[in-house]
Amino acid sequence: MNYNTKRRIAALLAVPVLLITAACGSDSGKDTAEGTVAEVKGKFGAQPDVVVPKDAKAADKTVIETVTEGSGATVKKGDFVRLDWTVEKWQENKPLGGTWAQQTPDAKGAHPQAVERLGQPSQQLPEKVLNAVDGKKVGSRVLVQGTAGDLVGENLNPQSGLKATDTLVWVVDVAGAATVDSKAEVKGTQAAPEAGMPEVKAPSQAAATITVPKGQKAPTELKQQVLIKGTGPKVEAGQGLIAQYTGVKWEDGKKFDSSWDHGGATAFQIGTGSVIQGWDKALVGKNVGDRVLLVIPPALAYGSNPSSELAKNTLVFSVDILGVA
Repeated sequence: MNYNTKRRIAALLAVPVLLITAACGSDSGKDTAEGTVAEVKGKFGAQPDVVVPKDAKAADKTVIETVTEGSGATVKKGDFVRLDWTVEKWQENKPLGGTWAQQTPDAKGAHPQAVERLGQPSQQLPEKVLNAVDGKKVGSRVLVQGTAGDLVGENLNPQSGLKATDTLVWVVDVAGAATVDSKAEVKGTQAAPEAGMPEVKAPSQAAATITVPKGQKAPTELKQQVLIKGTGPKVEAGQGLIAQYTGVKWEDGKKFDSSWDHGGATAFQIGTGSVIQGWDKALVGKNVGDRVLLVIPPALAYGSNPSSELAKNTLVFSVDILGVA
């Protein structure tokens, strides 16, 4: 959902805004001919403990290491990936940003994570850090250590207090990945709209045309209909959902966004508050291969954000669920 989702995620997990609770450490590490490389303790999936010996000199070159090798599919350029990450300044023993401490995990253990596409600009991670997972397997934990100047470059936030010469240690867990073509779309016979629901016409390789019923008031509750029933796995909270979508405003029927206007298939995390509530409520539990029609009242869309130009609008979406990462 490019219109506000990516923007909202970036605000929550800015790079390198430094607003996370402290982590513990101990005096150990790994020495190389070029200097010391931080040691990473802890299991994959849990917040890591980055350990650096007191007064140790950091390696003078950027280092990429596989701390733990996973057993899942190998990640390659163009794949959608779901990642946990943290970053620390050398010897300070506290996260400067990351996913693990963003929110208290829900009952199912889902928490906000980064969902990115390798080879495209990231909303959360520097390009060199994101690309470090290229060729790694799902389930792997990767360490990336280097200077802020090398890893973050010109995007280094001057308000962070970091200098280009400061050494940063990133730990990235590859939690999921999926290969989905940018032009992928759901196939099948589409059901007619239920009474009072908008009509969807979805031409191949183009944004859907959504026609709102004339003279009908917008519903005040979430409405949904599966137009094409898929046979893939159920979407679970915390997964990265890969989709094509088109959204229009109920009030005037005008399109305000579509994935087809931004290069095709896009991905975002579902079920963790990273997208509007209507998407979280409706799409968790649906199946890969579904085409879903959603009518979302302002209270479950952008009504809580008065500054949004969509704050007062009821939103209508056609969503093709293409895969999960």
